Amino acid sequence: MSVFRLRKGLVAACTMVCALFGGAAHAAPAMWEVRDHDTTIYLFGAMHVLQPNVKWRTRAFDRAYARADKVWFETRADADPAEVRALVDRYGVDPERSLTEKLPPRTVATLKAALERDGGSLDRVDRLRPWAAAMMLSVLPMTQQGASVAAGADATVTRQARAAEKPIATFETVEQQIRLFASLPEAVEVQYLDDVASETLSPPHNGVALQSAWLCGDMDRLGPLVVDVMKRDRPALYEALLKRRNQAWAQALVAEMDRPGVELVAVGALHMAGEDGLPALMAARGFQVRRVQ
Repeated sequence: MSVFRLRKGLVAACTMVCALFGGAAHAAPAMWEVRDHDTTIYLFGAMHVLQPNVKWRTRAFDRAYARADKVWFETRADADPAEVRALVDRYGVDPERSLTEKLPPRTVATLKAALERDGGSLDRVDRLRPWAAAMMLSVLPMTQQGASVAAGADATVTRQARAAEKPIATFETVEQQIRLFASLPEAVEVQYLDDVASETLSPPHNGVALQSAWLCGDMDRLGPLVVDVMKRDRPALYEALLKRRNQAWAQALVAEMDRPGVELVAVGALHMAGEDGLPALMAARGFQVRRVQ
């Protein structure tokens, strides 16, 4: 079973739990507190693409944000769209070999069906590299249901911090983040695209359900199982997208712990999960870590 198919089952279970306890009225995405004698860093597991009416903020999060002298994100959530398009053209487009040339027939058929289901076509993506097509396809069902990056948790907090002139730091540039995908071996890119296309074809679409699972904050059930399956079934993807990045980010946060004050980190929720997640890595480095939401 792929990581994406397992995720669907877990998402459905978490959605039912949220419904039983009142859904968004009890929303509390996961957040941890990392402390030493004079420094506190809050680790918040964000979701990058959300519907604009999702009520995810809590008093605990707002207190952490208000206390923070600096806010950290994976990369700039308010990057210039023209800059992003130029980077995708540079790293995500292959003018020499079409996408369908790189894919086995079964994956071509799955991708074609997934795109047509959401009103697209192979022509739209045939010059994209597999990783770029996978990223586009992964958010397509959600965006067609009204979700957007602009409504995501990190983009929302970025706008708030900019307006308040609160200092912002990022772990990666937009180009560094795109190059992470572009540096994947082609076979891994194809696996990634095949998984995303298969997931898209497995009804129901999980965009809204994934929002509900994230709102539950049930990382003990959702996060580690998804991450563990990725680690087992897609080790190259796991190493590139989670483990190595988390280790680099943890080292950056260790340096921040030498500076007295309060900071807030808002990165994708899966970066908080498992033994290679940020809470575990910071605890392993000797800091006090406790979940506060």
